[in-house]
Amino acid sequence: MVFARSGDVDFIQRVIHSKLSGFVHSTFKRTLNIQCIEDGELYTIACNEIDNGPNTLIVDLACFEEMNINAYDEVYSDNNIISIGNKMSITIDRAKSWESILPTYPTNTDVLKKNIKIMKQYIEIHGKSGGIKSKSVNESPFEQEMSKMIQERKGLLIDELVNKQLHHAVPHAVSFLGLGPGLTPSGDDFLVGLFTCFHLKNSPFANYQWFFEEIERAAKTATNEISYIAIKKASVGKIRESIIVLVNALLEENEEQLILSLIKVLNIGSSSGTDIALGILTGLEINIKIGGTL
Repeated sequence: MVFARSGDVDFIQRVIHSKLSGFVHSTFKRTLNIQCIEDGELYTIACNEIDNGPNTLIVDLACFEEMNINAYDEVYSDNNIISIGNKMSITIDRAKSWESILPTYPTNTDVLKKNIKIMKQYIEIHGKSGGIKSKSVNESPFEQEMSKMIQERKGLLIDELVNKQLHHAVPHAVSFLGLGPGLTPSGDDFLVGLFTCFHLKNSPFANYQWFFEEIERAAKTATNEISYIAIKKASVGKIRESIIVLVNALLEENEEQLILSLIKVLNIGSSSGTDIALGILTGLEINIKIGGTL
């Protein structure tokens, strides 16, 4: 029996109050994705070094490599236990509930502006290139073209958002979906970071849910299922824990904590963490430029 340490409150409640049934969608060294038959969503079982996140359950294991779990293995739940074929049983009895709660956008942005500068400088030196962050050297012709495309689309999106033309911004945001390298493409990761800042309480964008729904609807067919679920959750302000910790650090006057939380985000995936962090920076800068409400 494997014990769950913590989990998304909605995921835990689903297992407690209704049966979860489906199959293994995909397997990795430290995560398993489950396709639920009832709602079609992906749910993630993650090892103990992964942070909490939407639709995610953290279990007391270091990795899944020796479990011999394969795609399409049956998954079902009963009596607070999730079973994956006859290969693994997970009890949620000891699991602590976790909920994605974003902080409030500040009325005074002096500390935020200072921290944005620090974060920019750190990403410039330590961020992983090849996605939203261009390579400075040794770019192939394909990478050069991709980098040019990303920067052009980013500029068009920012211009429309700063000018408060949300209807015009939608197609530019949609053009990021599925764009770039990675299991979760760089354009998708960038949008997750952007959506994070726009869902802060008192953000100028907080009351424009239709904008996020338009992009989420397009993402259904524009990117892969793993990336889509991240976009879907971010479109309603549900973000993984390490990203929330970073945003909180950006609002506080503690440079050491800011750098530590930034390092954790930058370590997500290959370039995913850097792409998310650059989305956060862009979103915060747009919030500052707009000020007040739309």
